[in-house]
Amino acid sequence: MKLALFDSAAGMARLGVVTTGPDGSAEGASVVDVTGALPWAHDPDPVTAGWWRALCRDFELLRPVLEKAVAEGPAVSLGEVSLRAPVLSPSKIVAAASNYGEHVAEMHGVQERTLGRVEAWMMEFDVFLKAPSSIVGPGAAVVLPDEVVARGFEVHHESELVIVIGAGGRDIPLDRAMEHVLGFTAGLDITVRSPADRSKRKSYDSFSPLGPWIVTRDEAGDGGDLDILLTSGGQVRQSVNTADLLTPVPQIVAYASSIMTLNPGDVLFTGAPPGVGPITAGETLEMTISRIGAMTVTVT
Repeated sequence: MKLALFDSAAGMARLGVVTTGPDGSAEGASVVDVTGALPWAHDPDPVTAGWWRALCRDFELLRPVLEKAVAEGPAVSLGEVSLRAPVLSPSKIVAAASNYGEHVAEMHGVQERTLGRVEAWMMEFDVFLKAPSSIVGPGAAVVLPDEVVARGFEVHHESELVIVIGAGGRDIPLDRAMEHVLGFTAGLDITVRSPADRSKRKSYDSFSPLGPWIVTRDEAGDGGDLDILLTSGGQVRQSVNTADLLTPVPQIVAYASSIMTLNPGDVLFTGAPPGVGPITAGETLEMTISRIGAMTVTVT
C-alpha cells in the first residue's frame, strides 16, 4: 500500500492511498482520501499529529479498513492534490553514517578538500540525529542558509532510502526488526561540509526532503534490493542499489533501538551512497527509488 499525506482545501493534512499508473509511476496515478475511515477523530494540527502516529503503530490492524475505503471511495487524479512529506512530526530523525563502502572511500577526498584533514572516526558506521523540523515534502525547495553560503562552505546532496517506523520499541531483536517497520520512502540528507557537528550540518530547515509517499513493507520488501538514482539537469549524480548497504535495514533498526526507543512514525535515513557532491541555487534535483517512487526538489 502507498500511503500519502496531502493538503485539503483548508490546508490540513489528509491521509490518502495512492494507486500508481500502469508502469508504477505517478503518471496516471490516483489517490483516495481515506481519512474518514480512521477510527479516531482527525486532529488537523501537524504538531500534535497523534492520529498519524497511531496509524503507524496500528497499521496492520487498520489495513482491512483502509482497503475497504479505497475500494468504495472516489479516486481523484494525483495531479489534483498537493503532496506533503509522507510523515508528520516524528519524534526524531535517526540517520546512518558511513554505510556504503564506496562512499566511505570517497569521503577521504571530500574531507581533505573541505576540512583539510580526514576525520577517521567519521569513516565508521554509526547513527546520529537530525532535527525533525528539517523535513519538507516533494516539490519543496531546499534553501541554502545565508551564513553557510557567506562562509563558502559546500552543501552536498545525499540521496537515501528512508525507513518509517511502525510499531516502535527498544532493544528490538534483529530477527524481528522488520516487524517494526511501517515502510519506506525516498529522502535527501542535505549536508553542509564544515567542521561543525553532524547534527548541526544536517538540520537546517528544508534539509530533509521526503517523498513522494510511504510504500509499506509488504510491497517494498526489506529494503535490500532497491535502485536509487539522483539526477540534476539530466546528469546522473548518484546511482546505487541498496544491496550495497554495509549495514542493511534490519540491522539499522535493531542497532538504533539498542541506543534509543524508536517511536511510531520515527524516520531513519539509511546512509549516503557514493557520488555526493555540491548543490547550487537554481538547480533541480530529481530522485527515484525503484518500487518506491520519485520526487523533485529545487535549490534556492
